[in-house]
Amino acid sequence: MGRVSQAQAEENRRRVVDTASRLFREQGTQVSVADLMKAAGLTHGAFYKQFASKEALVDEATAHAFDELARTHTAGLEQNEGQREAAQRALIEAYLSVEHRDDPADGCPVAALATDIAREGGGREARRVYTEGVADFADFLGGDDLDGLVRLCTLFGALALSRATKGSPLSEEILAAAHAALTETG
Repeated sequence: MGRVSQAQAEENRRRVVDTASRLFREQGTQVSVADLMKAAGLTHGAFYKQFASKEALVDEATAHAFDELARTHTAGLEQNEGQREAAQRALIEAYLSVEHRDDPADGCPVAALATDIAREGGGREARRVYTEGVADFADFLGGDDLDGLVRLCTLFGALALSRATKGSPLSEEILAAAHAALTETG
């Protein structure tokens, strides 16, 4: 086989990071390199031409997932003409939806990666990126009426519990209860 162009190599790397970001959110970081590369449509050997280690890919894929989350927040503000409370309400609606519950691969990295990141060593880049991402998300959710960390903990807890109880009536009750708690006025 011939060598790949630099542009193709960059595209392959982007595809691997995007695929890893989705698979790690869906299945956890224990996904094998072989399975990940197969999902990306590339050979197992190509992985080592792009990344020093799987840990390096976890770091990069975590950053990619949080970049997507930040873009979602920015888009929400733009769609709501800069009205922070309206953007927050729209985010809460989407976050506590059955669709989000059922699609961890494209969902929030805070909920999807928490357990795996908790198992990572404290000095890892993925842990730093995750911590900064949580702080940024809490800041986005902040307001005069309720601390952003409390809102984020409510969203995260509700999503995790709803996913764990999926298939039972309790799952949707959890989403509805968290929604009511976060959107009550006065």
